[in-house]
Amino acid sequence: MTSFQADYRGAEVSPSPNHNERVGIDRPDILLLHYTGMPSAEGAQAWLCNPESQVSSHYIVHEDGRVVQMVPEDRRAWHAGKSVWGGETDINSRSIGIEIANAGHPAGLPDYPDRQIETVIELCLECVKRHDIAPERVLAHSDVAPIRKVDPGENFPWDRLHRAGVGHWVEPAPIGGGRFFQRGDRGQPVEALQSMLSLYGYGLEISGEFCPQTEGVVAAFQRHFRQAKVDGVADSSTIETLHKLLTTLPRFA
Repeated sequence: MTSFQADYRGAEVSPSPNHNERVGIDRPDILLLHYTGMPSAEGAQAWLCNPESQVSSHYIVHEDGRVVQMVPEDRRAWHAGKSVWGGETDINSRSIGIEIANAGHPAGLPDYPDRQIETVIELCLECVKRHDIAPERVLAHSDVAPIRKVDPGENFPWDRLHRAGVGHWVEPAPIGGGRFFQRGDRGQPVEALQSMLSLYGYGLEISGEFCPQTEGVVAAFQRHFRQAKVDGVADSSTIETLHKLLTTLPRFA
């Protein structure tokens, strides 16, 4: 692909050949955040622009705040992989993908520099405004692909983004005692938990059995919304936080 005009002011352009037309949707309605999970940002950017990789993203935000756009926002970048949200499975067609340069879990979850997060916030604000993306549809890669993906990780500052006007967030309920549900449990309370997670958007069969998939979805939820403890166990803090999030959605308010 030849060069194109950047959608985000100030972005450098480094075209990736890895994209195609969006399918069944006129404009994106999900903003999906990733970490690169590679030792260097330069290596990650090169991979996203390599035709052999068959992966891409609309943007990469480097540690110093530099933004590079690789795919125009009106095109379908290949960043989400096998994923689901709100019953939709072609998340690439529905989303803008932002890769954030960070070595991630393999490197022990290094901190995201302030300058980088400030730029991520600015970029996200522009994207959600330009495409009228709802706060609850600013998501982690791990939200749409639980178990398979864990980025951008439990140290990503979702609360800071929310204070700046990006994404959906409530203060997590305190971690304490009380009843909890974990793998192997069965019954109506587990079914109710699965229903709540599904209502929020997670791809999950409502079976009444706390299966490995349920455990993975609970861990993904914690990684985004209750980051202090990510163990896949649905304790009272996790359930209360999920309930508060649901009650603050416009469709349930």
